[in-house]
Amino acid sequence: KSKDPRGIWLGKRRYGGELRVFLRSGRLNVVNYVGIEKYLASVVGSEMPKSWPMDALKAQAVAARTYALQQIGKKDFYDVNSTEKSQVYLGIEAETQSTVNAVNSTRALVLLYKGRLINAVFHSSSGGETEESGAVWKRQLPYLVSVPGHDQHSPSYQWKKRFDPHQLKNAFFETGGLERIQILSASKTGRVLSVKVDGPRGDMKLSGKELRRRLGLKSTLVNFELIPLKVRPKKELLNSQYYQSPFRQSPAKQQPTVILDRHVWSKKLNVDSSEKSYSYSAMPLPPPPLPALQPLQTLSSPPPLPPISKNLALVVKGSGAGHGVGMSQWGAYGLAEKGLDFRRILTHYYKGVEIRRFSST
Repeated sequence: KSKDPRGIWLGKRRYGGELRVFLRSGRLNVVNYVGIEKYLASVVGSEMPKSWPMDALKAQAVAARTYALQQIGKKDFYDVNSTEKSQVYLGIEAETQSTVNAVNSTRALVLLYKGRLINAVFHSSSGGETEESGAVWKRQLPYLVSVPGHDQHSPSYQWKKRFDPHQLKNAFFETGGLERIQILSASKTGRVLSVKVDGPRGDMKLSGKELRRRLGLKSTLVNFELIPLKVRPKKELLNSQYYQSPFRQSPAKQQPTVILDRHVWSKKLNVDSSEKSYSYSAMPLPPPPLPALQPLQTLSSPPPLPPISKNLALVVKGSGAGHGVGMSQWGAYGLAEKGLDFRRILTHYYKGVEIRRFSST
């Protein structure tokens, strides 16, 4: 109930951070106040494996510092999220000696374009080539252009995902599933910008970002293939073609389906009162009666053809992971492995920038 704009103080954390709670729109929000350099020691360890080359970790530290400082003052009572919405921050548990060294050795260094902090976005893997910012967001920034990704060793460099008809009905419930998908527009690097989806109930247009969200794709650098759904034959098949047993048996142990004949059963039922055992006779199940003959139709009115099945599966073949703009983290790893230092890595992904020490004045 406090009207203090700084919220209600909860206590101190390690490294001088403070926890405060805010009530906004009926929800409680907990905010950790922490210094930028202490914050970065966790971010670097949360965004990259600690075992990666030091120059890749340094490049991540400078990019993350620039991004965080550029976000200050843009939100109501906090600066950045602790998730991928901003950059991942897992607290002190993600700090290691290597991430601390990467932050300390690049202390206060930031990326500037014409004297101003840049929007130093980054992603996991570009799939071969990074994307220009104007293809993903509204503004085309001069330093966020398409460059070679250098991330061929990424586990997400190439991937494949398959969707069955049930999954497609859930993903495209408005159209009742998917019978056809058409790419309407794509970026210069091949990332999908918009698609048209056709289904049994109609069609609709989706942005590449919305398509990625609905299908849970790693990126929008994808292509599509519709294939007939392969229906596997059931293993529990009976010898009789007229009746299917509810019991699961191996083919070697299956018995002919039987049906009791009431008259034979009444005559041959034997009851032994001492043993209380019962026996009966059984007869094979007779075939069903043939359907009544229908009058022949004239050639002028042929019988309707059966509907063509459109039971299709969707295969998505993709490359990379993330929006593809800015620094590729797997690309930074690849360039560091080739011997490039963090400055050359950063100036490769952010064109025309300078690396200087940050000053608030």
